[in-house]
Amino acid sequence: MHDQPRRVSRQVYRRRRMVVFSLLSVVLVGILYVSGSLFAPVPATAAVTEHEASIAQPKAALTWPGWGASGITAPDYPGATEYHGSSASVPIASVTKTITALVVLDKKPIASGQNGPTISFTQKDVDIWNQVIAEGGSWAPAVAGTSMSEKQALEAMLLPSANNYAISLTNWAFGSSRAFVKAANAWLAAHKFTGSKLDSPDGLTPGSVSTTKDLIGIGKLALANPVLSAIVSQKSVSLPGAGKQDNTNTLLGVGGIDGIKTGNTDQAGNCLLFSAQVTVGQSKVRVIGVVLGAPTHDDLWAGVKTLLNSMTNGFHEVDASKAGRAYGTYTTPWGAKSTLVSTATKMFVVWSDTPIQVSMQTRPVQSGEKGEVVGQVRFTLNGTTQTAQLALAKAIPDPGLWWRLAHPGGLGA
Repeated sequence: MHDQPRRVSRQVYRRRRMVVFSLLSVVLVGILYVSGSLFAPVPATAAVTEHEASIAQPKAALTWPGWGASGITAPDYPGATEYHGSSASVPIASVTKTITALVVLDKKPIASGQNGPTISFTQKDVDIWNQVIAEGGSWAPAVAGTSMSEKQALEAMLLPSANNYAISLTNWAFGSSRAFVKAANAWLAAHKFTGSKLDSPDGLTPGSVSTTKDLIGIGKLALANPVLSAIVSQKSVSLPGAGKQDNTNTLLGVGGIDGIKTGNTDQAGNCLLFSAQVTVGQSKVRVIGVVLGAPTHDDLWAGVKTLLNSMTNGFHEVDASKAGRAYGTYTTPWGAKSTLVSTATKMFVVWSDTPIQVSMQTRPVQSGEKGEVVGQVRFTLNGTTQTAQLALAKAIPDPGLWWRLAHPGGLGA
């Protein structure tokens, strides 16, 4: 009789224990769920990017003279070299004196900041002057008993294009014009100017010839020599015995022109080997060009200016990236959104339609502060690369408790 109540009591106790354990289990599961929701990582979001694979500008259209032969280059820009007209070797008149100056400086170099050794002038140099006048060549006065530095003698040869100073200078450096011509042709061969040959130091005779391609290379060497590049950029100079002498290159200062040498004979026509620093946006671009065989000086000046202007217009200053430019968007599953923006401006000077290659790297984010760097964009032009960091335009917040509780399936790394 007494066992029945005990059995009932034990059954009630077992039921209560089951209820308590069930409630505890539910509470524990709930705690684990909430804890998991609070501390489990939210899914990382990848950016949807928007950028061009390359940036290209319109192709340049050079305006060439309708006569003779021409060439032009921007040495620092691959692909910015073009030629027009004949590639044959032709007479180059007093442009020859650029070669003469380079060969003399190779034999008798002038140290930086110096003027070189002193050259004394005698009656022989006066006789050379008179002979040049008789031949109808360009000249500058020579006075026996006076002296000049080597640099001044080069100025006398190059600025007024004085044939007599070309002869006197090479006599001083090599002993005779014949010895100079031999040395000059060896120098041309050594520099692989295979289309060029001299038969005099002044270019008066038609046997001093070159090509537009060779002359572009010779122009580069002239500019690379600090003594020579400084001389040819002068508009005038005052010289012992010769007085004031003006540069025959009257285009100096026009369109950035700062050299190099004129030339004119009946056989060569009117010629100019020129250099310029042209302005492209906020940048300067070095240009070297040559125009040969112009019918008149006016034709030459007009042809050079038009060609140089078209070359300048063929360059573009390109803002490949500006600070704040958008490159994509992060959009999270919980509705947060932030634009991916560049933190810096990256500028290039581009020749013609040369493309700027664009590539981008970003990382997935779960949350982030405004300005946090999350990637980079790379711009490559002719092997040179610039990089701009990419950052969040505004913060991406954590989704918060309620979204976490409501989206257990959206959690996880």
